[in-house]
Amino acid sequence: MNKISKKYKTIDLSNSSSTKNGYEDFMLKEIFEQPKAITNTVNKYILLNEKCNFPDFNLPKDILLNVKEIYIVACGTAMHAGLASKNTIEKLCKIPTYIEIASEFRYSDPIINNNTLCIFISQSGETADTISALKLAKEKGCTTIAITNVIGSSITREADFSFYTYAGPEIAVASTKAYICQIALICSFAIYLAQVLESTDFSILEDLNKELLDLPKKIEMVLEKKERIRDITKQCYLEKNLFFLGRGIDYATCLEGSLKLKEISYIHSEAYAGGELKHGPIALIEDGIYVVGILTDCKLASKTISNLQEVITRGAKTFVISNQKLPNNTFDFVFYIPNSSTFLSPILSVIPLQLFAYYISKQKGLDVDKPRNLAKSVTVE
Repeated sequence: MNKISKKYKTIDLSNSSSTKNGYEDFMLKEIFEQPKAITNTVNKYILLNEKCNFPDFNLPKDILLNVKEIYIVACGTAMHAGLASKNTIEKLCKIPTYIEIASEFRYSDPIINNNTLCIFISQSGETADTISALKLAKEKGCTTIAITNVIGSSITREADFSFYTYAGPEIAVASTKAYICQIALICSFAIYLAQVLESTDFSILEDLNKELLDLPKKIEMVLEKKERIRDITKQCYLEKNLFFLGRGIDYATCLEGSLKLKEISYIHSEAYAGGELKHGPIALIEDGIYVVGILTDCKLASKTISNLQEVITRGAKTFVISNQKLPNNTFDFVFYIPNSSTFLSPILSVIPLQLFAYYISKQKGLDVDKPRNLAKSVTVE
């Protein structure tokens, strides 16, 4: 018999991470920890006293200069974080970026090579499909990056490079703070990559960099209005079906908001890109049904308003989350969020949806932290 020596790694966790600290549920606690989670993540990668300086993004410049395409591969909420970040990478870095579901990617024989940068996102770092997809990408010669919230997890041992979201432990099954930290981290990386590639004017990168640092204050402003969300949920917690509508980057937020509602309230919900409404989904709109609209992109707001007016004429009730000036008395409920760069709006617009799902679940008397049939980490196919 051969004796095998194992290395031990100690991970520091505070006692407060495993207690509710006065909150009714872990999920609510974690929603309210989001300003701190963003601060910890962004400050880890951005030096506060130096503009657009990212010492922890340590990829060799020659690799980055040869990247022809980027794939972001993940499952569930992590995949939505990738989708919310696609526009940021493409606009800043001028590199085609594709979002793939890990379980589909690994069986699709993807056309990737050593000029492909593959980013794999997993909150736990143990997601089976994502790890298998990562191994496939490495076999095909891709440069691989892991984004995870767990130091020393399996995905970090497989990837060429690893970047951590410093969100702190998530106890609730439904991810909240890890999700917004994933978006913030990818945005930070996109600024860094754009700087290396010289693909975007430096002043634009500086402004976005500053907005990242200002995010915690804006998140706190949203959380201060939690009672408004709770009051809205009293009107719709008995619904059997809800719909989410958005365009562009707001569509990614709709997908995540719909998933949160499914996960913890067991209400059937669907998210649609606004332009697809008349291609079938509008047949499902009937008198009294609730439609949630997201409007944060000024270039697309008028189009989404038009889509929402179409469902209103068919009897739908509307709950709109926006940072735009909206027509008076058009929608049943409106929740305003602080203005921000379109690249960062998914972070601010998803928080009311997290609270929306949470309070609906509480109104129904459900176990918010441990929804049925779900596990925190999906370690099997």
